[in-house]
Amino acid sequence: MGQASGRWVLLATVLGSGMASLDATVVTIALPTIGKELGGGLSALQWVLNGYTLTLAAFLLLGGSLGDVFGRRRVFVLGSVGFAAASLLCAVAPTAPLLVGARLLQGVAGALLTPGSLAILSASFTGAERAAAIGAWSGFSGVAGAAGPFVGGYLIDALSWRWIFLLNLPLAAAVVVVSLRHVPESRDVGAPARIDVLGAAVGAVALGALTYGLIDAGARGLSPVSVSCLVLGLLAGLAFVEVERRSSHPMLPLTVFSSARFTGTNVVTLVVYAAISTTFFLLVLQLQLVCGFSPMVSGATLLPITALMLAGSARVGAAAARVGPRPFMTGGPLVSACGLLLMLRIGPGASWWTDVLPAVLVFGVGLTLTVAPLTAAVLMSAPANHAGVASGVNNAVARTAGLLAIAVLPLAVGLGDESYRDPVLFDDAFERGVLLAALVLVCGSALSALLVGGREPHEPRPEERRFSCQVDGPTLQPEEATPGADRA
Repeated sequence: MGQASGRWVLLATVLGSGMASLDATVVTIALPTIGKELGGGLSALQWVLNGYTLTLAAFLLLGGSLGDVFGRRRVFVLGSVGFAAASLLCAVAPTAPLLVGARLLQGVAGALLTPGSLAILSASFTGAERAAAIGAWSGFSGVAGAAGPFVGGYLIDALSWRWIFLLNLPLAAAVVVVSLRHVPESRDVGAPARIDVLGAAVGAVALGALTYGLIDAGARGLSPVSVSCLVLGLLAGLAFVEVERRSSHPMLPLTVFSSARFTGTNVVTLVVYAAISTTFFLLVLQLQLVCGFSPMVSGATLLPITALMLAGSARVGAAAARVGPRPFMTGGPLVSACGLLLMLRIGPGASWWTDVLPAVLVFGVGLTLTVAPLTAAVLMSAPANHAGVASGVNNAVARTAGLLAIAVLPLAVGLGDESYRDPVLFDDAFERGVLLAALVLVCGSALSALLVGGREPHEPRPEERRFSCQVDGPTLQPEEATPGADRA
């Protein structure tokens, strides 16, 4: 962290993951405008948002495995190029179905990009430096995600919603240049050469069927189609576990879950990120549809979270490395839940200063306390040679949480096409959604207290260190070196 080489690595990973985080949140603020221009009800807007998340979550594990086999930097750069191309397709899409199709492609590219950023960090730093780097990465990535609605709101007001996708092109170009010049290559030389295509396909079917079934049930109620999709999704999920168990080259080695801390932290991730995704989805719509704020003002409402995460995530990550992640992962969700309860005051005629800002500040403090320790706990509980798999699992869990939360939300809180267009009905659904999200965060806190261990970071033993990296440590001895190690 104190050397130029380490800062270049951090810059590349922050830009890459920040671009993906920015795109995941910037679209939410544009949904009302997209709906007016391209047509479609609430379910169409759900697919614009979830199309990206679906393929991102479905192929994140595959992306992590590809990085371990073919080189994390190489896959990271490939994902950046693909992300830029898909973003261009989104920007020129003339109809909602074509926009959804482009978003699906964008998610595939994001699945190559996102796990690589965290795996590169884990392979390039050790000990307290790794925790601090991950904390900084979490903070800056959180900044990109939280700044997304503000940036999107400005572009929508000043230009067009299409510019929220064109913004990715210069960012992707910067990621490619910095990565090729300054990021050392790393890979897991013990990873199987074959890629688990069957596992990726079955996993995609499971998530796709569940998402379609939940969205269809929210729009039309439980029907033979929605029930069939939900059953198919559950069966495909069970089949995925069996495929990975039997495979000689699984993209998700089930042995990684032998660590109770790794498993517990991912359970907490699923719960906490479901609540976070629900909150961001509902809040930016509430501010526009009910409170009457413009897209830019609605987006700017989340800037306090940006400032808090920028100022505190690296420090919180370093503190979690000293005392363990459990205190932060237990207290952080409770603080965020208090912020959600304050959001119940956000309604017709709400004041930004007295109603919106206090709630957002408290919610942001909770996120700052939670996100960096959670991410660091996942990676430190897995061996270094499984860095790609570990980061892929955690990212997939987080994205899946958001995907399913947004899909099930209309069914859970009574939000449909009629209530989406009626400010009074939407306000009622917002209150129910906020209370539900607060309850989920309380559950996340309790799970952290039960499942997340104390200070037991996993430092790789010498025999586990299968790669050489200039930032990470000294060059391997000649008899240990692998092809390309001198370039890693």
